[in-house]
Amino acid sequence: MTPQSHPSAVVASAAADDPTVAHRTRTRTVQVLDRAGNPLVGAPVTVEQTGHDLGFGCIGFDEVHRAGRRLAGKPFTGAEEELHERLDALWFDLFDTATLPFYWGTFEPEEGRPRTAALRAAAEHFVSRGARVKGHPLVWHTVAPQWLVPKADDEVLRLLRARVQRDASEFAGLVDTWDAINEVVIMPVFTQDDNAVTRVAKTVGRVGMVRLAFEEARAANPSATLLLNDFDMSADYEHLIEECLAAGIRIDALGLQSHMHKGTWTKEKTLDVLERFGRFGLPLHFTEITLMSGQHMPSHIEDLNDHRVEEWPSTPDGLERQAQDAVDLYTTLVADPRVQVITYWGLSDHGMWLNAPGGLVFSDGTPKPSYDALRGLIRGQWWLAPTTAATDDDGRVTISGMPGRYAVEVGGVRHEVTLDDDGADVVVR
Repeated sequence: MTPQSHPSAVVASAAADDPTVAHRTRTRTVQVLDRAGNPLVGAPVTVEQTGHDLGFGCIGFDEVHRAGRRLAGKPFTGAEEELHERLDALWFDLFDTATLPFYWGTFEPEEGRPRTAALRAAAEHFVSRGARVKGHPLVWHTVAPQWLVPKADDEVLRLLRARVQRDASEFAGLVDTWDAINEVVIMPVFTQDDNAVTRVAKTVGRVGMVRLAFEEARAANPSATLLLNDFDMSADYEHLIEECLAAGIRIDALGLQSHMHKGTWTKEKTLDVLERFGRFGLPLHFTEITLMSGQHMPSHIEDLNDHRVEEWPSTPDGLERQAQDAVDLYTTLVADPRVQVITYWGLSDHGMWLNAPGGLVFSDGTPKPSYDALRGLIRGQWWLAPTTAATDDDGRVTISGMPGRYAVEVGGVRHEVTLDDDGADVVVR
């Protein structure tokens, strides 16, 4: 009797056949052996993806608020807690990278009394469930403490250095990615309020402020990933990057903001931004994405903060447009190998900046079409759901999909496998 043949077994996600992400697809072969070291032929193996290497992020500000209330002995009501749990479940069902608020003025409203406990509790909440955490930002002129203003410049710089050292050090291991400094292009010329950071930036200069932030943060946490982050996508930001690199400042990644309150970027603009900032050879993080599900802000508004309305509702056309915009933007970004992290700036409309309808979820926790559309990409097309295949004649199963973490289950035992640039075979027994 001729033995049954077991041809090569391949388990692949839809991404493996998608030409737009072919450059990201990785392949790894798992060989299953018995206790004696012999290949198990025709053995059923179940493979599923458990995590993306590419960061799909969102802010986690609500969790900080929740932790602060709990620590103050003012827990949410039953209805509030139910809504938070619903939003939390939606967050983890789509995202894997949380940005937490370390704005100095709200983090340390009174000198010497930082709200470390609430931020730590929030960071632990995300890390305990497998998410990565980024702090935003260590240095920024906006939301700076008012208690800094009367101090002399030398003292402001000393306190600024101490703040960066303290927080980068105390949160090491929980928060290992930081926007080291935010919006430096306008920092020395900012006129919207009286703050001490802008004042010292006029003297120290843009490059000097960047050096301060990066050197102090790296000394406090040498393994941290440190970003230069800005909303200014003009040549001014390019020139700043050039000057910083020429000055020998080590920048780990470039942060590119894209709040689209005034109108969605065209694909041509997105590709232009990717090309102009990708030329530096640094990883790109799209750090702050906002897409409208209602009318766009009037085009004559220059500073987005100047547009203040009590109500800014979603519209049927806006909801449809936001979903398509989200798919188009994320597809374009994932197709560029220089993009490492894509962060949306707010899951829900509740508490959204400027009261804008920029969330992927309504205030009551109901997903918008944009949420479902993104989930169809991130946890659908670019994800490997549990799939079972039989090992071939050499006891092998080949996995093909987006880089990340995978679980291989055989004989009731789960093994963790990583798809990355190391294509070496993995042996499990």
